Amino acid sequence: MIRRPDTNAQRLKRHKRVRAKVSGTPEAPRLNVFRSAANIYAQIIDDVSGVTLVSASTLDKTVEGYGGNIAAARSVGKLLAERAREKGIEKVVFDRGGYLYHGRVQALAEGAREGGLQF
Repeated sequence: MIRRPDTNAQRLKRHKRVRAKVSGTPEAPRLNVFRSAANIYAQIIDDVSGVTLVSASTLDKTVEGYGGNIAAARSVGKLLAERAREKGIEKVVFDRGGYLYHGRVQALAEGAREGGLQF
């Protein structure tokens, strides 16, 4: 019998490894990314106080179209950067959540940079 690898368990292992080194501070909070098959979600988190400061996803009313493609991920990044700048956040630490920095995760990061976030 052929057993398929549990890719989500492998991703969670990578995410734990990254989180051991990456932490958000009040000066530079953590930009966390979660990717599902149909949507992409992003949060800016202050790990010291344990509070989500800003969030955006493809489920927001301002993001139109299908949420599981690169164009939607880029628009979520721009929306997140816009909301972060309103709250006075300009510098963040990027947490890719165990995903490869490729495709939708990369598009979200580039959209956030276009919106004015620095990381």
